[in-house]
Amino acid sequence: MNREDIIELVNNCEKELDVQFMEVDKVCEINTFKILESFKKNGVSEVHFNSTTGYGYNDIGRSVIEQVYCDIFNCEAALVRNQFISASHALNVCLFAILRPNDTMLTITGTPYDTLHEVIGLKENNSSLKSFGINYEDIDLIDNDFDYDKIKDSILNKKYKLVHIQRSKGYSDRKSLTVDKVGKVIKFIKSIDKDVIIMVDNCYCELVSEYEVTYYGADLAVGSLIKNLGAGIASNGAYIVGKKELIDLCGERLTLPGEGIDVGPSLGANKEFLKALFFAPSVVSSSLKTAILTSYVLERLGYNVEPKYNDERADIVQNIIFNDRNLLIKYCQGIQSGSPIDSNALPIPTDMPGYDDEIIMASGSFTQGSSIEISCDGPLRSPYIAYQQGALTYHSGKYALICAIDYLLNK
Repeated sequence: MNREDIIELVNNCEKELDVQFMEVDKVCEINTFKILESFKKNGVSEVHFNSTTGYGYNDIGRSVIEQVYCDIFNCEAALVRNQFISASHALNVCLFAILRPNDTMLTITGTPYDTLHEVIGLKENNSSLKSFGINYEDIDLIDNDFDYDKIKDSILNKKYKLVHIQRSKGYSDRKSLTVDKVGKVIKFIKSIDKDVIIMVDNCYCELVSEYEVTYYGADLAVGSLIKNLGAGIASNGAYIVGKKELIDLCGERLTLPGEGIDVGPSLGANKEFLKALFFAPSVVSSSLKTAILTSYVLERLGYNVEPKYNDERADIVQNIIFNDRNLLIKYCQGIQSGSPIDSNALPIPTDMPGYDDEIIMASGSFTQGSSIEISCDGPLRSPYIAYQQGALTYHSGKYALICAIDYLLNK
């Protein structure tokens, strides 16, 4: 299939996706209005673009950003900081802020994402939770849903301080979890133990739906600012939102006891964070449309995909299951060739900190590691799944898809 045939195929598929694209646009409008209402309510103005240095006392821009996040997530408090290196760092801060020696955390979505293995102590590390006497247990999903019977038995027979839920699939072949599914299990857990703290890893899922997990009773939600809410504008950072008493603990773990959320210089990030939030619904919409188009086209070409083009989506991630090492590598290389930055680079599998397998990663992005920009990666292990996400604009995502298919079929 030559490039002209590929373009024709993609264009023809695009014409058949009006229903799916209209649903994406509807959610985009709802979330855009929500953000603009919060900007208006909190009087966001040019003065909030100013930044602080040093200790970061009395940073009014930082304060208004965190109040806007409270509105969007319908929660009591927020910690939105460029001092966070990543979402994994923010999750680490949450866990160490809340858990104490002899406490036990329970994960109900199977083994967490690779970068938390050393944090928890699944992989030996002298700085892990395990090294501080904090215990860990997990329960796998059943048929891409929660194991309600096992969760109930576990909570009735043992006291857990924290329940952890990872919404996005990570490097697994399970489905990502919709906000409704997560809301249902939160209500179920709270009916058994109202005091257990529920923390949700919300990465890749923000603004995909009309409501966020904190609307459904999650005590904490955590995510990265080089994913959905950063819109390709934020240079780094992450957020934690939820109950005030827990956010205060997280703030004191991020900085130091006694100062907590009152310190932390914004260093020029305030304008970035506000501008990113303004653009985020549109960028998430572009990412979702790119994922839907990718799913439809690759399925038409005979590949196994998840989710299907007409499935309800929980996040911006699109899986293509190649069952072939070389096809995975070629597809990622094709995405790189269609990226705006470093399109002439050739990604190759390599070892990466925090991962057990070699990783192939295409990310021709303006911000290093920014998953909301068009990117595609995966571990070099069976069944050789490509995890594609992002696109700052739909048409740039479409272009990258065309390049990836061309590379896959013709190189």
